[in-house]
Amino acid sequence: MSRNGRRRSRSRSPRGRGGMVGSRYEIGKLQTLRPVQWSQLKLETIVREPYRSKASYRRSEREISEWRRSKEITTKGHDIPDPIFTFEESGFPAEIIDELRYAGFTSPTPIQAQGWPIALSGRDMVGIAKTGSGKTLSYLIPALIHIDQQPRLRRGDGPIALILAPTRELAQQIKQVADDFGRALKYKNTCLFGGGKKRKQQDDLEYGVEIVIATPGRLIDFLSSNQTNLRRCSYLVLDEADRMLDMGFEPQIRTIIEQIRPDRQTLMWSATWPDIVARLVKDYLKDYAQINVGSLKLAANHNILQIIDVCQEYEKESKLSILLREIMAEKECKTIIFIETKKRVDDITRKVKRDGWPARCIHGDKSQNERDATLNSFRSGRTPILIATDVAARGLDVDDVKFVINFDFPTTSEDYIHRIGRTGRCNNTGTAYTFFTPNNASKARDLIDVLKEAKQVINPKLVELANMKIKARGNRHMTSRYPRERRSRTRSKSKSRSPIRNRRAALPDRRRSHTRSRSRSRTPVRRTSLVRRDVRPRGSPGRRSTSRSPRRSGSVNRRRMIPVTRKPSRSPPPSRSPVISRRVNGRELKNGRSPSRERDRDRDRDRERDRERDRDRPRERERDRRRRSRSRSRNGNGNGRASSYDRTLTENCSFEDMCKTTLVGRLVYE
Repeated sequence: MSRNGRRRSRSRSPRGRGGMVGSRYEIGKLQTLRPVQWSQLKLETIVREPYRSKASYRRSEREISEWRRSKEITTKGHDIPDPIFTFEESGFPAEIIDELRYAGFTSPTPIQAQGWPIALSGRDMVGIAKTGSGKTLSYLIPALIHIDQQPRLRRGDGPIALILAPTRELAQQIKQVADDFGRALKYKNTCLFGGGKKRKQQDDLEYGVEIVIATPGRLIDFLSSNQTNLRRCSYLVLDEADRMLDMGFEPQIRTIIEQIRPDRQTLMWSATWPDIVARLVKDYLKDYAQINVGSLKLAANHNILQIIDVCQEYEKESKLSILLREIMAEKECKTIIFIETKKRVDDITRKVKRDGWPARCIHGDKSQNERDATLNSFRSGRTPILIATDVAARGLDVDDVKFVINFDFPTTSEDYIHRIGRTGRCNNTGTAYTFFTPNNASKARDLIDVLKEAKQVINPKLVELANMKIKARGNRHMTSRYPRERRSRTRSKSKSRSPIRNRRAALPDRRRSHTRSRSRSRTPVRRTSLVRRDVRPRGSPGRRSTSRSPRRSGSVNRRRMIPVTRKPSRSPPPSRSPVISRRVNGRELKNGRSPSRERDRDRDRDRERDRERDRDRPRERERDRRRRSRSRSRNGNGNGRASSYDRTLTENCSFEDMCKTTLVGRLVYE
């Protein structure tokens, strides 16, 4: 018992004041990270050695400008360092250069030649280059050199370098590269992603790692549970930043950046440059240098042959079967098929397997073991066909992919560039097939711009779709179901909303006299006199309408032929035109109808209703007779009312005689 008389709880769950709020599952999901007061903390000093090129001689400005122009490199910022042309000019340790030679690299790629000097100088930077251009090594090797300059980790310290990736596949690919090159300098790393073994990831963080490669969600889980911290993190990399922002990770990214010390070095790498990335750069990068390899607009790899097939939605599966038959006849036939939804990925995978081709699929609903097994089978070549959603659009580094098929066109042109970028990597050639339907007409103009920039042949049908979209914006009647040429320019003076009445009113008198009103309704209603047939056209002495659908609000029950009332329709009732009286052949007509004929029709309808009622009377009499016979049988056993025989016996007999009829009465009076 406590001092105030309340009983203490023996539960060990952290629900009290000193424990964490919420359950363990809620950590990282609902609990927000508190901003760090950096002015109250004593941080480890960051060591940055000035970068010095190891080039044998200093190149002139003209020579550097010509080299950048030949490689289509544009820079933004002041005091951009000169590029390096060989690995020896970078000043890397001998172990790193040996690993580069062992991996088969002979010289730096354009993004590496210009990006390494900026990253080694300690400045914030933005790197934009096409997929497969070597961006991973552009930030990973400077990270290893930066870690080599810092003091060693102590127990309880977090990582020195943090690399954020949007998908698990990209994070695992970065880890493989970090394992290969980190082994040379004996620096450890770990990969934090959802679906992996959380206990192993937690053990790696407790033991201490210099590099953490993570997806935003899993990293926030560990930060919220205080299993790691980012107070030692001085090197931050956002890989595929545009993809992370497209996936909705902007709040998580801003939360993570607030947990990193403010004197960090930040590097952002991407293949495209949308406006949302520019806003993030403006908020968190200081005095940065920007490198762009290629066009500043949406640019695809020029080594990829892009083929656009404009077709209908129902033609896709048959075209895919024909296309796979041609691809699988090639010697190098490794293919990736991109589809929009997970369900259709499974359906197309089953169809491709039924056709006899080895295929496997990957999407977000697959477990991590299944995804790893699928990617390993695809990389090794055992399964040459991979069917996937956009989870494989970025970070899938397979050099020998020859074909990419866009079964469904992506939502943005940036995703299209990343999809086809799975082929044509490392200066190889590839082919990209795309099925483009009229439903994707809104993206036709952006796709044409991408094709023009890559100097590809443009399908004329694609140009027609783009022009039709532009005309539809300018002329609204073109998007209507009924074009203006088909509309009738004559308007009826009647304000009735009924289309049938207006159509009849628009006809001349000669045509109205010989015209039947034919209804297209296919409702099988029995034709009896209880159902009121359609009346004649106004002023027409011809035959009655042959319409099979009733025009009144009443309908008929088929079994008993009793009139029932239909539910009122949601459309507003037609307006009634004023009653117009006129005389035709000596008779007075109201709205084209004779009053005597209306009375005759009502009289015939009443007679038919009486006949139906008389026809049902014998059936009702038989039903009443059976009901009375059943009641007599129950009364004979003493279970119901007294029968007529019992009532007569009660009236003519005395009380004693009536009592003798029962069992108790016989025992008493006898």
